[in-house]
Amino acid sequence: MIPAQKGDIGLDLVLDELLDLTLYQELHKTSGGELKRTLGELIPVETRHLAFWKEFFKIERAELDLRRRVKLNALIAACRLFGPVAIQLTLEAIESYGIRKYLEVWRRYKDDALGKAVYGILKDEFEHEDEIVARSSKGKLEPGDIKGIFLGLNDGLVEILGAVSGFFASLQEPRLVLMASSSVAVAGAFSMAAGAYLGASSEREVQKIEEGRDEFLHRKRGSGGPAARPWRAALLVGGSYFLGACIPVVPVMLGARGLEWPLAAAGVMISCVSLVLAFLSGMQVRRRVLINLFISSGAVAVTYGIGTLTKRFWGIPLP
Repeated sequence: MIPAQKGDIGLDLVLDELLDLTLYQELHKTSGGELKRTLGELIPVETRHLAFWKEFFKIERAELDLRRRVKLNALIAACRLFGPVAIQLTLEAIESYGIRKYLEVWRRYKDDALGKAVYGILKDEFEHEDEIVARSSKGKLEPGDIKGIFLGLNDGLVEILGAVSGFFASLQEPRLVLMASSSVAVAGAFSMAAGAYLGASSEREVQKIEEGRDEFLHRKRGSGGPAARPWRAALLVGGSYFLGACIPVVPVMLGARGLEWPLAAAGVMISCVSLVLAFLSGMQVRRRVLINLFISSGAVAVTYGIGTLTKRFWGIPLP
């Protein structure tokens, strides 16, 4: 007899494996080349995992619940819309989520039968599945690039939303708010691009030193990750920051005379960016979205307060 607590964990494990298997089967139908081959190799692995957990927890039938069906359809739609890059990122995100989930279960139950069962699945995750997914990513857009893009978007959104809030509180004139926030957005984009360039340049110098050391010592080089590309990092981070910064500015450009529309536009986009970042990093989606919305709300409140105090104590005459 399986305890109720472990039974709940078992159902989650079975349904998660069923979701992954169904997703891979659907994507396999429309993929081509190396990705089709990768999905074809992952399907038997997930089939084996699903069968193992159903047998382990004595679950004869399993159907996806509403939440997982919505997630499945959303992932399929995104992968078909954005193509191979989205599929590769989805595979890596699912791999990260699976490892985090199984590690949590293993740490909790490592001294009993469930822990020993998870140990075998983790070996598959760390060895076979990891190798399959990594092989299919060679020569493609790096996941780090995508994460950099979304982080730049998020930074631009939050920073310029705060700036727009402060400018509305102090200036109260949409034309002045537009001028000031646009200037901040451009300056911020250049600052972010410069920071990304310097960071990637430093990383590349370290990589060159490691390459020289391996060459001198006649050591075989490990994978070590992709080579840092400073200009690419600068363009991706700076450009995505500027795009994110435009979200709260565009409503003002279109005639918004208060904070309502900038807040609404930025809130929707912040939620979407947070959702993607949570998925890519394996973090709980709800937690990530709430944290980001809380931080953004704090930025709005603080900058609006600063703008109000600035107008009250120093005064800003309007034309």
